[in-house]
Amino acid sequence: MNLPASISEARARLADRTLSANELVRAELKAMAAARPLNAFITETPEIALAMAGESDRRLARGEARALEGIPLAIKDLFCTKGVLTTAASHILDGFQPTYESTVTRKLWEAGAILLGKTNLDEFAMGSSNESSHYGPVKSPWRRAGDNRPLTPGGSSGGSAAAVAAGLALGATGTDTGGSIRQPAAVSGVVGLKPTYGRCSRWGIVAFASSLDQAGPFARNVRDAAVLLRSMAGFDPQDSTSADRPVPDYELACERPARGIKVGVPGEYRVAGMPPEIEALWQRGCDWLKAAGAEVVEVSLPHTKYALPAYYIVAPAEASSNLARYDGVRYGLRVPGEDIQQMYEKTRAAGFGCEVRRRVLIGTYVLSAGYYDAYYVKAQKLRRLIKQDFQAAFGRVDAILTPTTPGPAFALGEKADDPIAMYLNDVFTVTANLAGLPGISVPAGLSADGLPLGLQLLGPAFAEETILTLAAELERAASFTARPEPWWRLP
Repeated sequence: MNLPASISEARARLADRTLSANELVRAELKAMAAARPLNAFITETPEIALAMAGESDRRLARGEARALEGIPLAIKDLFCTKGVLTTAASHILDGFQPTYESTVTRKLWEAGAILLGKTNLDEFAMGSSNESSHYGPVKSPWRRAGDNRPLTPGGSSGGSAAAVAAGLALGATGTDTGGSIRQPAAVSGVVGLKPTYGRCSRWGIVAFASSLDQAGPFARNVRDAAVLLRSMAGFDPQDSTSADRPVPDYELACERPARGIKVGVPGEYRVAGMPPEIEALWQRGCDWLKAAGAEVVEVSLPHTKYALPAYYIVAPAEASSNLARYDGVRYGLRVPGEDIQQMYEKTRAAGFGCEVRRRVLIGTYVLSAGYYDAYYVKAQKLRRLIKQDFQAAFGRVDAILTPTTPGPAFALGEKADDPIAMYLNDVFTVTANLAGLPGISVPAGLSADGLPLGLQLLGPAFAEETILTLAAELERAASFTARPEPWWRLP
């Protein structure tokens, strides 16, 4: 059968009964089985998916369809799903089946969505290439022209991005701590939306850096991302950082004109060594928005150059605290020792991968006596200055346009031995997390090697509607229709 190209198309076909949820789920499960060489999923849940599809078909027959009735989704394996293996792609969570459901996934199921499976990611969401997973790297569905080397789908939400790009799910969830939705969306050729900090509940999401983490959707187009966000967002009393604000109908924002919206272009994002094709794409984005009636002006974000070093102090510091709970006592992996301290040491040594250990060590160091003021306090001061830069800029403009990444997808292993080069993949995205702002990446063109490139829009806090309006304009102007060749199906 021909799978729907979008959530919007699927909703229409399900509503007029030319397609059943059971048929749609079976087709997606078949596509997932054929795409196992991508390693996009850690856990597939066909029985659960078919049971949920049956319930959706009964509701559709009764005319009781909910907002996402019958829509099959992939869920990043950082979201706790009741009774379903949840690993954070780490050996230390072997066998962990939560007895509760994360707020975001609960809201999706209450809206009628269907769980296809749990997607692969960088271990504990720490990475930009999906190579730190205990379950092996995800392979991008894309390949460079004339080059068969496997590429990264981006990270940390690489499995979710790859699943949507390869047509294995109509949408997916991700989390974004320093760009982990927007960066994989850009290099995988899909839409990725990071909402304002507090817009989606963090309850039931395995924590990396609590003041930076935010859940958001992946989708094939801007409208689908808006539809997913509306069901994911909302106040949650179980999350002390959750914002008690009404949730707008984000889908309506995709139809609004961009005329009169002021868009800033920050000169500080023109980093040394930026490839000409990224600069050219950025300029095309400016031209597209001008043609749509938006006003494009230069703005300054003077502390941008400090964002990456500040992020890589704050995030590991919070990670070292959050990951202290993994000790082999209550759940997951346990490696016996002669006493409890040795059990802790052996469990954590065996359970955590190299990148997680690196970040825990950095975080513990910057929080230690004698270094707390020199590093962590200074990074927090810089974070405040970065936020103030954005506040000043948003006094003049309604949104900011930048590239999403400094280049297209790179080959697996290409940067694995150079952590600094890997961290630089987040150079355009970490600022939004430090300031708690919403951002969206829209596929806007192809590199010289035929790989996707994305443009990023950032907005003031809770201005998701504004960036969705502009993103829809970019999407229409870019007319990005490229799809990866399904090399994974070949013998």
